[in-house]
Amino acid sequence: MKKTALFASLLLSAGLVAPALADTTFPKTTAGFDKCLKAALKAKPGQVVKVELKNERGEGYNYEFDIEAADGKAWDVECSGKTGKVTEIEEEVKKDHPKFAGAKVTEAAAREIALKKVPGEIVEVEYEIESDGKGSYEFDIRTADGKEVKLEVDTESGEITSQSEEKWQIGKE
Repeated sequence: MKKTALFASLLLSAGLVAPALADTTFPKTTAGFDKCLKAALKAKPGQVVKVELKNERGEGYNYEFDIEAADGKAWDVECSGKTGKVTEIEEEVKKDHPKFAGAKVTEAAAREIALKKVPGEIVEVEYEIESDGKGSYEFDIRTADGKEVKLEVDTESGEITSQSEEKWQIGKE
C-alpha cells in the first residue's frame, strides 16, 4: 500500500476524510498531498468531503480541499502544491446569503460573464465569501473538449478574479 493511501486510510478511520477519498492515488507535486492536507486541516479543522487538483493559469498545481467544520460551516481551503502552504480560504454559503441577495452583479449576469470568457456548460455553482469579505460566484464550466474550468466572478464588480483548469476531483459536489 502506498504511503498516501495508508495516510488517507488513517484519516478515514479518524473521521477526517470522507469514504470516497480513502482509496485514492494522488499524483505527486513538489510539496505533496500529505503536507497540503495537514495544512488545510490545521487552517480549518473538520471533515474533507472533496479534493480537487487545479492548474492555476499555468502557474502550477494547487489542491483545493472542501472541508465541513463541526459548526456546520463549509470551507474551501487552497494549498500550493509547490510550497505546501495555504494560499486561500473561502467560506461556502447558500444562495440566499445576504452577500448574494444584495449583490450588484446577479448570478445570471455572472453566468454570462463566465461563459463569454470560457464557452461551455456550467456544471456547478458555488457561492463564496472571500477572505476579504467579498462575495464571488464560482462556476465549474465543462468545455466542448471535455475539460473543466473554474471561474470566479466578483459579485460587486463582475470581474473574473480567478481562473483555473481542474485536473481531477474526488468527493461529493
